Amino acid sequence: MTQPHVTQLAGQIAALSDGRTRRMIAIAGAPGSGKSTIVAELAKRIPGSAIVPMDGFHQDNDTLSARGRLHRKGAPDTFDTGAMLRVLQKVARGGAVSVPVFNRGADAVVPDGALIPATADIILVEGNYLLLDTPGWREMHEMWDLTVLLDVPPDELRRRLVRRWTDHDLPPQQALDRAASNDLPNAQTVMTQSIVPDIRLKSA
Repeated sequence: MTQPHVTQLAGQIAALSDGRTRRMIAIAGAPGSGKSTIVAELAKRIPGSAIVPMDGFHQDNDTLSARGRLHRKGAPDTFDTGAMLRVLQKVARGGAVSVPVFNRGADAVVPDGALIPATADIILVEGNYLLLDTPGWREMHEMWDLTVLLDVPPDELRRRLVRRWTDHDLPPQQALDRAASNDLPNAQTVMTQSIVPDIRLKSA
């Protein structure tokens, strides 16, 4: 994502603030699309903003193992969408709200890992599946004051996802297999089953 896109998007989001009502902004995209980077940059540029990450709502590994879904951790059905909706509704009402975050090193959710301050009036909600038109995710759509989908060409997305695993010291073929077995199917789900966003940001 180029810097001008970030600048323009930050201005559009900031303009939604009326100083009284919290605005909930959904920023979605496939794995490897650059969501976390974009959202962190937006938070720096938008006064009174705070971040709620979707990754804080991963189901725990014991639950996923019992369901036979640990190997697909990160797929849409491996998140606690009910808990996420309840937290988002609480955040939208205003005031200081604790939200969970995901500790990648421990591969576990940290309850109350971050605090949305009472002064925050722009909430940047970041995650792959926020715009999915499927049960569990569809119920969140009424929360959004603005929706953004990051759009990365498939070949570039594949390159990024494979590199993610080679950066973790996997050999090239294992990295490709790992991306193909989970990350790329999840990316396909995002790009084919999401609703039409208010803003679609293309990245070469």
